[in-house]
Amino acid sequence: MKKLLTVQDISCVGQCSTTVALPLVSACGVECAVLPPAILSNHTAAGFSGWSFKDLTDEMPKIEANWVREKISFDAIYTGYVCESHIDPILSIVKSCLKPGALRFVDPAMADNGVLYKGFAADFPSKMARLIDGCDYVLPNLTEAALLTGNVPFKTANEKLIEGLHRLGAKNVILTGVEDGKGGLGSAVSDGTKIEYDFNPRLESMFHGTGDVYASVFAGAVMRGRPALEAAALAADIVCEAIRKTAPDHWYGVSFELTIPQLSNAFLK
Repeated sequence: MKKLLTVQDISCVGQCSTTVALPLVSACGVECAVLPPAILSNHTAAGFSGWSFKDLTDEMPKIEANWVREKISFDAIYTGYVCESHIDPILSIVKSCLKPGALRFVDPAMADNGVLYKGFAADFPSKMARLIDGCDYVLPNLTEAALLTGNVPFKTANEKLIEGLHRLGAKNVILTGVEDGKGGLGSAVSDGTKIEYDFNPRLESMFHGTGDVYASVFAGAVMRGRPALEAAALAADIVCEAIRKTAPDHWYGVSFELTIPQLSNAFLK
């Protein structure tokens, strides 16, 4: 069984970050280890009036040192919502705790709808870009791609965004939130030589945490040997099903838990 390390915050309530990654990567049949660089009482998106935040940056080198001492290593690392102070410790873990040929997945979870999330400084995209350099897969939405590549105000052609992300050092780009002009919404998948697309009918409902669901399923599927386009299609299918299964009055996340049987069954074929 492959072992993946996910590094992203724990929002105790909110169906996002680690609380999404751990069950979904596991449902793919991949062992999921966790390293939370921060703990929040709840996520920071609209709906909650405030949150508590405990930074665990100082613990990260201690955890790394113990892993090195215990000869613990990983087949992949998947990073999500992190702060600037977490980036150097993550890069150190990449050097010390990943097996030869290990995969690096980066979900640059920092922005949406044209703006950065609360708490991030205007120059944070340049910090996040350090994680992208040399990564195997980067999974930004359109806003994140625009910020990372300097293509604001967010109306840049998909191809230009993808080229910019490859120039940052990403081997493969999975750009989400792409429209097909026919009412479909999906992703553009690029390996640097060709771009392929996957679309689903647009669902008008908006929920927090869908990007985390997508990235977690994608990482788990790739770890199970699925090609990138197939992994992207599975990730999108799970997101769409989770949205359909979420009650209209459930505002702080998406009910991905109800899709776990479907996800697990996808790897029984």
